[in-house]
Amino acid sequence: MWKKVTTVAATSLLTLSLVACSSQNDTPKKTSSTYPEKNITIVAPSGAGGGWDLTARAISKTMSETKLIDKSITVENKPGGGGAVYMADFATKEVKNDYALLVKSPPILINHNKAEGNSPYGYKDTKPLAQLTRDYGAIVVKADSKFKTLKDVLEAIKADPKAVTLAGGSAPGSMDHLIGVLPAHKYGIDPKTVKYVSYDGGGEAIAALLGGNADVIATDASAIGSYMKSGDVRVLAVSSSERLGGELTEVPTFKEEGIDAEFTIWRGLFGPKDMSDSAFNYWNEKLKKMVETDEWKAELTKNGWESEYRNSKDFTTYLEEQDKVIVELLTALGMQK
Repeated sequence: MWKKVTTVAATSLLTLSLVACSSQNDTPKKTSSTYPEKNITIVAPSGAGGGWDLTARAISKTMSETKLIDKSITVENKPGGGGAVYMADFATKEVKNDYALLVKSPPILINHNKAEGNSPYGYKDTKPLAQLTRDYGAIVVKADSKFKTLKDVLEAIKADPKAVTLAGGSAPGSMDHLIGVLPAHKYGIDPKTVKYVSYDGGGEAIAALLGGNADVIATDASAIGSYMKSGDVRVLAVSSSERLGGELTEVPTFKEEGIDAEFTIWRGLFGPKDMSDSAFNYWNEKLKKMVETDEWKAELTKNGWESEYRNSKDFTTYLEEQDKVIVELLTALGMQK
């Protein structure tokens, strides 16, 4: 079955610019044009240090520095289930709350469509506001690891899958897991045999690696630069089509390591499904202005992200398309619900 999805995995999902969406046909509640009248919360549904957390904090910082928004924006971390736990609250308890926003990425699609540990709530239970960035996956080991290359890891797994622990900040069948097992699959290893341990967010996965509870982790390339700079970790390969910049300049791509695959990670901001017209229009305007500021561009550079802005309408269309890609891939892998 894995052979049947090689092409799909290396192109469709695995150039994964996925996006979660909600129908623009929902009739939002009406509020006054004085929005916002109080402070705003952006939730990163994971622990500190991962891509969702960094994105939420970059938005908050930029909006404050540019004074595009004069209300305070608080970032809250609400980990659990690779983002699925808070997703349930956001889709039910916050459905009309104009002051609660959510940062998400491909797991909003994957978690909803996979068979095991799936979330009953997905992109249709939100109102997408904008896609903001594009990132890539990274295969990472401790600085003193015996594994010097990606192929070293794959050969070790091939010899004894139980001897190598791969960890990630998302649940089995979700984004980090797919990034981690993709090279194994392309190397001729049955991905179901790979020993995978999940944590709540990239920050916890990195802590597990540094604490000796994992041999290798799959995570966001943008989240690992500071750990490379400090000398704590080494990145063996990244899932981009070309080498990245910054601290990752010397890191080879999967393709350079003989693994013919890519994996792209998008990140975006979502409002509640029944967001009011005034709040929805306000955020569309502010986010469009934000991505054009020097302050936002500085955040992109600092975090190793690439800009990929889509407004709400385009983001929603993209989400709809990518949801079909995810369903197709998970079906081929025998992992669809």
